[in-house]
Amino acid sequence: MARIRKFSAYRRIERPYTRVSKFKKKSFVKSTPHKVTVRFDMGTRKKKFEYNLDLVSKDDLQIRHNAIESARMTCNRLLEAQAGKNAYFLRISIYPHHILRENPLAAGAGADRFSTGMAHSFGKPISSAARIRKNQVLFHLNINKQYLELAKLSLKRAAKKLPCSCLIKVSQAK
Repeated sequence: MARIRKFSAYRRIERPYTRVSKFKKKSFVKSTPHKVTVRFDMGTRKKKFEYNLDLVSKDDLQIRHNAIESARMTCNRLLEAQAGKNAYFLRISIYPHHILRENPLAAGAGADRFSTGMAHSFGKPISSAARIRKNQVLFHLNINKQYLELAKLSLKRAAKKLPCSCLIKVSQAK
């Protein structure tokens, strides 16, 4: 299987481009890639918690779906192991809608015989990403006071999996 291209190629937010063709059936991205993110809500919903924590982005950028899943797994695993499933509620507030495309150029011996170069450069869908704005909430966590430090640690670990610098905002629930 081919390597994943470095995400610095896709990090900046630009206007999403959809192919415009005189043939109607060619005027859109034909397929959407498989989303890796399994769950967006974890823990217990019904319970009332004392504190709300938000993981907030400091930058405008795109975050690939496998980075979101990696951050979710890291955060959830620590909370579930230390506090238990009934002690928190974690919600991922972003969804990877934007489809990333790649125009693969062949390299190596004989590549000139089957490479199209930039002649048909719209690209094939390879991944999806969430478009993030500055001060947008990425993860939302509800927890009680006894696990507040654990919650901060879990969100800090999740932030290290994301390609942006993040801020943790803590507030008391009303």
